[in-house]
Amino acid sequence: MKQLIFLSLLFTLGCEPFMEEKKQITFETIDTDFSKGRLNHNQTHSLTDLEKFHGHLCDGLVVGALAIEQGMKMLYPDGPIDRTNLRIVSQPSPCSISLNEGVKPAEIDSLGSLATQQKLSACQIDELKLMEDDFTDFLLRSNPEKLFTVSEINDFVWNPNPKNDYLKSDILNKNAPDCK
Repeated sequence: MKQLIFLSLLFTLGCEPFMEEKKQITFETIDTDFSKGRLNHNQTHSLTDLEKFHGHLCDGLVVGALAIEQGMKMLYPDGPIDRTNLRIVSQPSPCSISLNEGVKPAEIDSLGSLATQQKLSACQIDELKLMEDDFTDFLLRSNPEKLFTVSEINDFVWNPNPKNDYLKSDILNKNAPDCK
């Protein structure tokens, strides 16, 4: 298995102008043609595919997709991504990723914390969504090579200890009323 890649997000606002159009994130992969098959099944996966699987487009999904894109460029510079050679480890929330300090507007994290505690009004939930949508748009218009630093972790040993003792934050307010 390829060595684990550590991705850290760097905020470079002002270092690179926004792109006119949103970035189209796609991944070219190769996989086996069945569970015990041959490595000959080529596929293209897009951010839209990830969004359908994830359930919605959000800043966490875009940050994750951009991070994966940068890591895969390092692991598979000549493409495609060999899906049989990968293991993905993620945080428990499907909408969360660790960013360097200052990358995500602090107000999003502040309101997000209140949303997790179910302490936001219906209108504040809508306000948080608008802020996260704006941040998502910022990410999609940014140059990911300027957002991420990709580096190898030498002598990495994977020792997973899954507990399933996490708070699933993306479902806490699913029954909250609409803002009136």
